[in-house]
Amino acid sequence: MEQIIEPRPETASLGVGSTPAKSAASWPAIFAGAFVAASASLILLALGSGIGFASISPWPNRGASITTFAITTAIWLIVTQWVASGLGGYIAGRLRTRWIGTHVHEVFFRDTAHGLVTWAVATVLVAVVATSAAMSGIGTGARAVTEGASAVAQGAMASPASSNFAYGIDKLFRSSGSGAATAVTLQSDPRAEAGHIIANAIATGSVPDADRAYLIDQVAARTGVSRADAQSRVDNFIAATMEAQAKVKADADAARKVAAQASIYLALSMLIGAFIASVAAALGGRLRDEHI
Repeated sequence: MEQIIEPRPETASLGVGSTPAKSAASWPAIFAGAFVAASASLILLALGSGIGFASISPWPNRGASITTFAITTAIWLIVTQWVASGLGGYIAGRLRTRWIGTHVHEVFFRDTAHGLVTWAVATVLVAVVATSAAMSGIGTGARAVTEGASAVAQGAMASPASSNFAYGIDKLFRSSGSGAATAVTLQSDPRAEAGHIIANAIATGSVPDADRAYLIDQVAARTGVSRADAQSRVDNFIAATMEAQAKVKADADAARKVAAQASIYLALSMLIGAFIASVAAALGGRLRDEHI
């Protein structure tokens, strides 16, 4: 009995002279939509930066607060992704090549994929531009810091204190003018040691009783004021220094929270942008198929 061998489905589907299947991705349409989305993103980001700089102020009790600035930044990031991704995805969908004889479900998937890929390419383009701008800004800042380093070094103290801290030290040992301090033999300037004490207090969060008593004795001996006045000077100086340090920490913590919120809002806006680009590409592709 003769055995009949049936051809495989994949070989039967390929006849003589058949050509291999082409990629379903319409890369010209994708790149066109990506460049449109990237350009729109840069325009909207520039506009948002201008509005943001106009809303903040270095003067106290002026301009938008940190919370308001963070909320408006989040809203603007979402709006930017919404508009740019929607525009880029729609362009990619309308410019893509029409697929003849393809099931409607497959067409919908390919359109949404085109929108997602368009969004991804546009995101990479914007990231490259932003990175280049950031590196250029860092280079300019580094040159400015190098040029001004000598001037800053001449005016800065050797300790980690700022100019306000140096002023506080000078005020702490200011003479009363009574002449009592001239009777004391001054072997060395106590300002450096006082700076070390305050630096240790900033690091540990408190001033030991022995250091506090030493400062009071030095102030009383070198300024001619009474011990009670010297104690008041020392207590006020320590309180002001610790308050300033607490404010610096509070500002740093507020900046950290704003940075964390900005990162979360950026990720959320990017997810929204990916979804909008996919939907816009599907809509653009459907409208194109209806008109052709």
